[in-house]
Amino acid sequence: MAVELIELKKFVELALVEDVGNGDHTSLSTIAEGTQGEAKLLVKDTGILAGVDIAIHIFEIIDSALVVEANLKDGQEIKSGDIAFMVRGSVHSILKAERLVLNIMQRMSGIATRTQQYAQQLEGTHTKVLDTRKTTPLLRFLEKEAVLIGGGANHRFGLYDMILIKDNHVDYAGGITHAIQQAQRYKAMHNLTIPIEIEVRNFAELEEVLANAHVDRVMFDNFTPEDVHAAVELVDGRLVTEASGGITLDTIRAYALAGVDFISVGALTHSVKSLDLSLKAHVL
Repeated sequence: MAVELIELKKFVELALVEDVGNGDHTSLSTIAEGTQGEAKLLVKDTGILAGVDIAIHIFEIIDSALVVEANLKDGQEIKSGDIAFMVRGSVHSILKAERLVLNIMQRMSGIATRTQQYAQQLEGTHTKVLDTRKTTPLLRFLEKEAVLIGGGANHRFGLYDMILIKDNHVDYAGGITHAIQQAQRYKAMHNLTIPIEIEVRNFAELEEVLANAHVDRVMFDNFTPEDVHAAVELVDGRLVTEASGGITLDTIRAYALAGVDFISVGALTHSVKSLDLSLKAHVL
């Protein structure tokens, strides 16, 4: 699991403040303190399972006495009727964790399922599908983990781990060359080792990028597959190449066959249907 446990613990604490507040008054008022029980994570959909490891850690954070027995692993194909895991222990603790675990696993499984669909279209090529920053605020670390589980790759995590010069930056900076030169000066001034990527909208901008040194990656924005092929030929291995802009399941393979290294797809995270999962209780 790539998720940092410290980050997950902070997230769980904030999520419980939002959801539980000063107490789960329904459970506290209807179920006797100390009641023990178990619950199963029931799959009611088809797709790729994601978030099992996260769920186990959430149960541990909420109540270290809870025991989780996993039947399925992250990345496995699932179908309706499968049982992903069993959790046993305090009923109050299980119910406190229930909605948080389900929300996360349903969302992550939906993303992993969507990502696998895109990744399957790339089989036989060297191209990888990337996520973007089009994520749910404060859930990015979990959504990007789900992309990995589904067979995709992560792009930059945020604004701090890559200089990605996009069209607005170019226009505000006064052009391709000036934007690149300013980025290079900034890196040197601040002793940064992060890569520089620049987006191009046409071949004139690409030629200008190739005339400048110290750029690591170039993104072809809204190019056709045919133009991507020509652009990759022009780059000739000097830079890592990426295609972006409205690329769908129906078109992604054509872009991969054009020879690009990466294809970024915002739809991996921004418009995903969550998988239907349910936590069903059983009193011991």
